[in-house]
Amino acid sequence: MHNVLKEEEIENTGRKKLDYKPSGYMTVEEYEAQSSYVDKSELKSEIPKQVKDYEMKYVPQPTYKIVRYNDPPGSPELNITKKFFQLRQYNGQGLVSPDFSKLVYPVVYYYPNSASTASDIFVIPLDETGTPVNKILKANAQKRLPNPIISTEKSSDNDSAFRSLTPIDFSVDGTKLLVKEKIGSSQDGIWQTNAIVYDFGTKTSYNLVELRDAIIYYWKENRGLNLDDKRWDIIPVGFLKNEEYRVAAYAYGYTGKKPVFLGIWSIDSHGEQARLISFKISDVEIGVNGFKIVQDGVITPTVIEREEKAQMERDKLDAKEAKEKEKNDLKQMDNELKAKLKEMDAKFKEEQKDYAKLQRIKGSTEFNEAPIKFKEMKIDELQKFIKKEEKSIEKEQKALEKLKK
Repeated sequence: MHNVLKEEEIENTGRKKLDYKPSGYMTVEEYEAQSSYVDKSELKSEIPKQVKDYEMKYVPQPTYKIVRYNDPPGSPELNITKKFFQLRQYNGQGLVSPDFSKLVYPVVYYYPNSASTASDIFVIPLDETGTPVNKILKANAQKRLPNPIISTEKSSDNDSAFRSLTPIDFSVDGTKLLVKEKIGSSQDGIWQTNAIVYDFGTKTSYNLVELRDAIIYYWKENRGLNLDDKRWDIIPVGFLKNEEYRVAAYAYGYTGKKPVFLGIWSIDSHGEQARLISFKISDVEIGVNGFKIVQDGVITPTVIEREEKAQMERDKLDAKEAKEKEKNDLKQMDNELKAKLKEMDAKFKEEQKDYAKLQRIKGSTEFNEAPIKFKEMKIDELQKFIKKEEKSIEKEQKALEKLKK
């Protein structure tokens, strides 16, 4: 039986070596187990490793850089093309907060049954780790928060209605977002532009209608001009540089061939204290706080070639390490087998000695007394062994104390 158990250990180690790199060697039972039906819905397949092709031709790879988003102030616009009417959705340029913690972007929808549009502003939280460029590049629409922070009217009963939202800029601390809402018709252009501020602290938005009311009141009371009878509009341009929570906007009258400048106006982010600042754009400093990412160029072929060469060297080292690991693992299996067999032999020899002792006791005593005598003998041997070990430990302790002194 001892030899049979040793043969089983040797066979198990041989099977481990064969299974280290899966092979076709297996028993009938193993083959039938692997050939049995498995529900495909329960299968878990590993993602295949990407095959490296070192003979690939040069393919231009873009590089990116971070620039200011609202530069010059008030310039951000949607770039809607004819493709929008086929896809029926447009995702605009993303605006990144000053601390690179979040990205906001506009989505415009097209409803062909009424030829109208609607819009939302969504937020994508950025990764906490990584460089600013990589954090922005990893931003994906699938990671966005489910609910938009600002939305336009979405009713499609108004034929040819045009409604869009465009992020303009963050406040310097990133707690507030300025957005312009354009309302109009695809038949006769934009009717009105609204300035909207979203507060990330309170998670509420506010339409600064008081700004338009203040402009109308000023021109009617001071200049006798009734803007309600004219075509005019505002252009939200950002937050004031010296007053971080006040929104600035340019006002223009479109009553002739050339637009008439109606002044630079500002208002608090909660719609309070609207006032005229100046009739000269150069007199007002507008903060430029948010960021966007743009393509900077392409990686040169020499860089790609160096990277490919370095990758080849790394793969060679990885293959060498994998081979060395396999060699060490197989050697470890052999060492474990030797240790196991040695332990089994030692245990077997001990059992043989005990058996011989028991047989001697049986020959010199009554049959029923033999187990008791054998038990007493084993206890005596164990006590002697314990005393021997205690003396050895005591000796080691004395040597240790001597060494410490």
